[in-house]
Amino acid sequence: MKPRIDFQHVNPRAVQAMLGLQHYVNNCGLEHSLMELVKMRASQINHCAYCLDMHGKDMRAAGETEQRVYLLDAWREVSFYTPRERAALEWTEALTLVSETGAPDSTYTAVREYFTDEELVNLSLAIVAINGWNRLCVGFRAEAGTYQSGAAAPEATARRLKEMI
Repeated sequence: MKPRIDFQHVNPRAVQAMLGLQHYVNNCGLEHSLMELVKMRASQINHCAYCLDMHGKDMRAAGETEQRVYLLDAWREVSFYTPRERAALEWTEALTLVSETGAPDSTYTAVREYFTDEELVNLSLAIVAINGWNRLCVGFRAEAGTYQSGAAAPEATARRLKEMI
C-alpha cells in the first residue's frame, strides 16, 4: 500500500509525546519477551503490517522461537506460552478490543493472579502504546518490510525505530 503521510515528519511533537510513553513502557521492568508478545498480538488484532514486520523480526533476533512467533495468533490452542504470558495475552486482547469486550471481570481476575498492581498498570500502558502506534501506522499506511532488527540496521535508524515502537 502507498503511504498516506509520514506522520513522524508532519508532526514531530505528537510523535515525541508517543515516544515519551514508549520510553516509559520500555523501561518499566516488565520482561522484554513478554512485551514483544503483547506488541505482536495487538498488532495482529489491529492488522498493522508495519508493526507485525518490526516485532516479528525483533522477536526472532532476540531468540524467540519461530513456533511461538508464528502460532501467537492461536495462543489459546497451544501449550508453549507460560501462564503469565497467557494472562498478558488475554489482557491484551481485552483492552485492544475494549469496545467489544468491556474488559470483563473474569479477564481482570485472571491477569491479577500473575501481575502486581504496578505491573498491571505498566502492562496496560504497554497495550495502550502499541494500540496507539498501530492506529498511526495503519491509518497513515506506514510501509512494512523495510525494518531491520539490531545489528543489521544502520545504527541511527535502528535506534529511532526501536524507541518509536
